[in-house]
Amino acid sequence: MKLITTRSTGYDHIDLKEAEKRNATVCNVPYYGENTVAEHTFALILALSRNVHKSYVRTVRNDFSIDGLQGFDLKDKTLGVIGAGNIGLHVIRIAKGFGMNVIVQDTHKNNFLSEVLDFEYTDNLETLLSKSDIITLHLPESKHTHHLINRKNIHKIKKGAILINTARGGVVETEALIQALDEKILAGAGLDVLEGEELIKEEKQLLYDQKNPHKLRTLIRDHILIDKDNVVFTPHIAFYSKEALERIIDTTGENIAAFVEDESINVV
Repeated sequence: MKLITTRSTGYDHIDLKEAEKRNATVCNVPYYGENTVAEHTFALILALSRNVHKSYVRTVRNDFSIDGLQGFDLKDKTLGVIGAGNIGLHVIRIAKGFGMNVIVQDTHKNNFLSEVLDFEYTDNLETLLSKSDIITLHLPESKHTHHLINRKNIHKIKKGAILINTARGGVVETEALIQALDEKILAGAGLDVLEGEELIKEEKQLLYDQKNPHKLRTLIRDHILIDKDNVVFTPHIAFYSKEALERIIDTTGENIAAFVEDESINVV
């Protein structure tokens, strides 16, 4: 084996140390879904801000009342973006189109882009949590970002805010999210990812496997979240558009062709 080329931006599922030990090149697809994930982020935001999900579920039951379905405008609301990389910047551009105020928390500041796109950096995460009407996550999971939103800081969140996660499930502590929803700290959550989301697909096997109590607990917690009517969940499809898939395929082909020509590109 000489080459591993993953059809994704993330490569945490590849043992890079072992690949290096075996002198194998590892390539990824660094850019393919910036606008795709950003658009899905706003699909989740709008589903919650205008109660699209609740309305749909209600009408399926032949209930056409509008009680409890009053939404709110995005104009003049504050969007807190945690992670202003390629996806985060696309989210900011869309937010400005809605007339929103944007504040950003990121370890790397780009003052030029801040001025051009008209957003402000916050000094710390707690400031962003306390000022944002909508909080959206766009950062990778690592030892530094695991459970970035947790039981210690959920009470810093502005009461009635909405949380959107299209990044990685582990960035949000599941118990903290459930607590924030139960205590009405959060008015709702839009989730494309869940902590332990892979277990949902394996639930039938897990129910017969008594050796995995931790996995069963994770599965139960995730189901509690999904069953809440103020939670909109999509099964990790924020990246999943026709155009994004074409970009993934094209770049993967280019990675292989370049490797064959001994001119490797997108090496991680």
